Amino acid sequence: MAKEISNTTEEKRKKLRRIEIKTRKLSNQIFSGSYHSAFKGRGISFSEVREYQYGDDIRAIDWNVTARNRKPFIKVFEEERELTVMLLIDVSQSSFFGTQNEFKNHIIAEISGVIAFSAITNNDKVGVLFFSDTIEKFIPPKKGKSHILRIISEIYDFNPKQTGTNITEALKYFNNVVKKKSIAFLISDFLTDNAADKNDFKKSLKILGKKHDLIGLHIYDEREANMPNIGLAKVVDSESGKEFWIDTSDKSLREKYAKNFHENVRSTKDLFGKSGAQLESIKTEDNYVISLMNMFKKRESKR
Repeated sequence: MAKEISNTTEEKRKKLRRIEIKTRKLSNQIFSGSYHSAFKGRGISFSEVREYQYGDDIRAIDWNVTARNRKPFIKVFEEERELTVMLLIDVSQSSFFGTQNEFKNHIIAEISGVIAFSAITNNDKVGVLFFSDTIEKFIPPKKGKSHILRIISEIYDFNPKQTGTNITEALKYFNNVVKKKSIAFLISDFLTDNAADKNDFKKSLKILGKKHDLIGLHIYDEREANMPNIGLAKVVDSESGKEFWIDTSDKSLREKYAKNFHENVRSTKDLFGKSGAQLESIKTEDNYVISLMNMFKKRESKR
């Protein structure tokens, strides 16, 4: 029995190491510079005084030090880089779906890992909030490699207690628990039955958008946007467990299905925009590296 436990632990350690190497490589080679440029620090702080050099801004001259040394010295300032990054991760049952290259939860895990390593490379704190239709787990933001590895391990191996989705509940919890201004990544497929609480969602999103720097990452599968024509098919709602038959050869049904998906994405992006936040959509079959790089570049150009 002890040997079986030991083997399981060793397998998990090797798996975590492989994941660490992959996400760290992506972060170090691609994202760290873009991440640094895309997200602002808390402000500018005094660093040191040094001797004036040709081309320096004369407005930075420290006249007291200059008078004492009888030659010009300037004050050097630097950006305060330490930030707090929070990952709000949807672990509902609908994320365990994929018809293309990967399941949505695999893409969510990789993206979360890359963001976490990018943050730690820039000496930022990282925390995680796992949610379904309830708050599954909260890991307070901290620094350090061991903390990041714990987060990565949790992201890849997390087993939720519930199956549904309640994004509003996650936003409310985050607003109440995290007091310091943070960069918050809300990573979800945004498939929720909580249509009745749209106003509540809008209100919570607006509060979070004012207090924090909020970025929504919408992860979706091609079959959620377009229904294939495969005739009569039995489908299962992954979150409720309900089964029903649909006739996918019905063109009007397929068109309505696609229209509902795109209208939901449009309305959600509109809500994010009105809340001072942004929402980026990433398809499971797409290269999320390119999507994230484009997002970082857009943010950098607006600084």
